[in-house]
This record gives sequence, structure tokens and C-alpha cells, in this order.
Amino acid sequence: MESLRCQGRVYIAAGGLHLRLDARRRLALSPVPVTVHRPSADELLGSLAEHAGAAGIGVVLTGMGDDGAKGLLALRQRGGRTLAQDEATSAVFGMPQASQRLGAVNELLPLGDIAAAVLRAVRERRA
Repeated sequence: MESLRCQGRVYIAAGGLHLRLDARRRLALSPVPVTVHRPSADELLGSLAEHAGAAGIGVVLTGMGDDGAKGLLALRQRGGRTLAQDEATSAVFGMPQASQRLGAVNELLPLGDIAAAVLRAVRERRA
């Protein structure tokens, strides 16, 4: 498993690897567990819930299926800020809708409003 420093950077997991936040709050890449989705949004968001809790901010964007919904719910249950893309601006509303149905979403927003909402959430957590 490889660890990465993550502050102020954006990382995207390559196919076949999960991206997670570890106990040291560093990003880690790993091929396990073998899941239907790899990388898995649930793996990433669940690790964010576990290791960042209320300091975490999670976003689920357009996509098919329900990957990300359980991880986003775990984050919300630990006090993290959770956002999802609305149906009107989603190409496929599956993942945001699954998250919404589970009660995992603090805010359902148009795609164009998500970046500002993330910045607002970051400022709130720093205050």
C-alpha cells in the first residue's frame, strides 16, 4: 500500500486501485478489497468517515448505480458535510439518487454550485 500526502492536491485513483484516507490522514492506494467497483467511492468515503469524521467533506456526482451512497452516509453520520449533484444537472442520477434515498446528503445541488459549497464547507471547518 502506497501513502501520499494530500493537502492542497487532487488525486484520482487509477483503475484497479482503491483510494482511501488512512489513520495518519494520508491517502493510501490499494488493490484490496476486490469489489465490483475498483476504485470504489464507498471505500474512499467510508475511510474519510472513519479517519476524518466531522472534518470530512464528501461529494457524489453523476453516475450509475449506488457506489458512494453507503460511504457518504457513514460520513454524514459522523458529522461530515455531504453533497450530491442534483438530477437536473446529472447525466445519470443513479449515484446521487441512491445517496439521497439513504439520507446521506446534506445538500443536493446543481453541478455549478458544488465547488462553492465545498469551499464554504472548508471555511466552516476551519472556523
